[in-house]
Amino acid sequence: MRVARSVAELESRDRAIAIGTFDGVHRGHQQVLAAAADTGLVPTVVTFDPHPRVALGYGVELLSTLDRRLELFAEHGIEETLVVGFDHDLQQLEPEDFAHDVLAAVGAEVVVAGETFRFGHRRRGDLTLLRELGFDARAVPFLEGVSSTEIRRLLHEGDMTGAARLLGRPAEVEGTVVVGDERGGTLGFPTANLAVDAHLLVPAFGIYAGAALGKPAAVSIGTNPHYGGLERKIEAFLLDFEGDLYGQRLVVELWQRLRDERAFDSEQALIDQIAADVEATRRAERPV
Repeated sequence: MRVARSVAELESRDRAIAIGTFDGVHRGHQQVLAAAADTGLVPTVVTFDPHPRVALGYGVELLSTLDRRLELFAEHGIEETLVVGFDHDLQQLEPEDFAHDVLAAVGAEVVVAGETFRFGHRRRGDLTLLRELGFDARAVPFLEGVSSTEIRRLLHEGDMTGAARLLGRPAEVEGTVVVGDERGGTLGFPTANLAVDAHLLVPAFGIYAGAALGKPAAVSIGTNPHYGGLERKIEAFLLDFEGDLYGQRLVVELWQRLRDERAFDSEQALIDQIAADVEATRRAERPV
């Protein structure tokens, strides 16, 4: 999939544009992407970065990074994506100007979005306005019960099955592998320690079964209470994996929350529990 950061990088073609932030690219978002892909025109996404709520200083826990969104767009049949920088100037842009300078400029014929999509200064633009401006603007109905807000709630509760059902894929945590305490290696379970974007949602503390790089992964999210830790850490032990991951971006699927994190009476008791977690991870099934 081709990714452009400015209108000038995309030639004017007969396009069907799916427009939105698409945080999480959940099942509802996937319907919008499919509506663009099914038109027979060049399926294109227009999305925003940073997330408008982040840019405006409001609190938001993101379900996915821009990199992950772009990967998911490609998986759902999108051929080209225009990433529009969201800043004060864009916020103040009149919707008619956005339609002319962005949508029309790249050749949009069809524009698809969720029913309540709004854009432009004071959020005055909507699909009705786009129709008045000559676009074939199509509203995609919401899927009942599917929303980024509900997915966030489920992740905070550690409900990986529920979140996966709404996402259409397993929940994920993504970050860059950094040097950690290196304590896992001394226990016989070397872990990849993830540094995660500050705006990205991290699910409830606990021990999870999941996968990364095609390998099962036992994942710890929390403070390592056995060692009196205070700082949140995300550590993934990739089963049957050998290699150096330092500095690499890693996307870890979370399939099942196995248990709470806790302190143990001895180091051996901790090792025995980790071994049990590893075996539970081997038995775990991908939720979707």
